[in-house]
Amino acid sequence: MINVYLDDYRPCPKGFVLAKSAAECILLLEHEEVDVLSLDYELGWGQPNGLAVVRYIVDSGRYPRSCYFHTSSAAGRIGMIHLLTRHAPPDVAIHHGPMKQA
Repeated sequence: MINVYLDDYRPCPKGFVLAKSAAECILLLEHEEVDVLSLDYELGWGQPNGLAVVRYIVDSGRYPRSCYFHTSSAAGRIGMIHLLTRHAPPDVAIHHGPMKQA
């Protein structure tokens, strides 16, 4: 089981695997069981964003056990949270913000 941090800019926290794009994150979700997933929304001009990852999760049913949102995009965070909360099984923990700093 792994923890995944999706971000094209910020440094990856200790104990996480970094995915710098939506495609990299989706590959990890396809092939690994994910405990904690922390999502950014904006992933570079013209690139698929964090919502594309959430759509993959919903469509595939490959939910992490826990999901955080460290994006600075308020609209992006709301969209990702809304889609996940509408479809996620009740045992998936959906946090409405970033992980607490250790």
